[in-house]
Amino acid sequence: MRAFAWFALLIAFSLACMAVFTYPAWLLLHPHFSFPFHRIGERIGMLGFLLGFLLLARRLRLADRASLGFALPRRAYLRELALALLIGALTMCAVVGSMAALGLLDWQQASRYGAGALAALIGKRLLSGLAVGLIEETALRGAMFTAIERESGTVLAIALTSVVFAFTHFLGVFHIPPAAVNPWSGVALLGGTLREFDHPLGIADAFLCLTAVGVVLAMVRSITGNTAASMGLHAGWVWVMLVVHGLSQPNRAAPLQFLLSRHDGFTGWLVLLWTVPLGWGLSRYYRERTRRQQRAVV
Repeated sequence: MRAFAWFALLIAFSLACMAVFTYPAWLLLHPHFSFPFHRIGERIGMLGFLLGFLLLARRLRLADRASLGFALPRRAYLRELALALLIGALTMCAVVGSMAALGLLDWQQASRYGAGALAALIGKRLLSGLAVGLIEETALRGAMFTAIERESGTVLAIALTSVVFAFTHFLGVFHIPPAAVNPWSGVALLGGTLREFDHPLGIADAFLCLTAVGVVLAMVRSITGNTAASMGLHAGWVWVMLVVHGLSQPNRAAPLQFLLSRHDGFTGWLVLLWTVPLGWGLSRYYRERTRRQQRAVV
């Protein structure tokens, strides 16, 4: 568990950097730039995480391609990523179809999009999905998974990275107006970032759903031995979800609206129900695919 403890400390360190250094940075930047206080805090937290990760990678022997999840040759990695991206997009479209069939989504805002605007939305959201997949899979199913698996085994690596995966999705954006900024605003920003956890029962459906999604991604990563498939699946799911967010909003008047969480209007009990058969199917598919690839090499 020492490896997991190091990563937990790294997350705590990045949050502490945000609380301590955002106000001094704001004093330096605000007279010259109009950066929002929370945006400066986010960048400082990311910078703290990156610097800490670079130091931790050497200590835990993670500073190589295989440990970060990139063991495959580049062409094979990109091929597997592209296939998984397609699978992720198609499976998430099925999830969205069930939401639409149950009347859980209101599509009125989709009428504002012409063909050009829709194409731009789809393209931008694809780039966002790929960026999210790259960052989160490299950090969680790459480095963290490798470190925990070496020390504590695959089961704990799957479980712990999945809980952390869910946790990071509840670090919210908290706005502090420029006129209200004071020396304690960094601490207030940290409290606002963690405010979702003030009412744990209110986020239970989304937290369980995201943990289950993390388990599926970690299982695929374990089966394949790299992050190509998990990154593609992750990117495909995020891609479709972001497009749907742009075209619709939750229909809170629907009788079954409780199936969508109030956290983001998308994750929740319905997606959790989908995750069970989806995880089973993806596990079988990637086990068989990995066996075929290994036989072809032999």
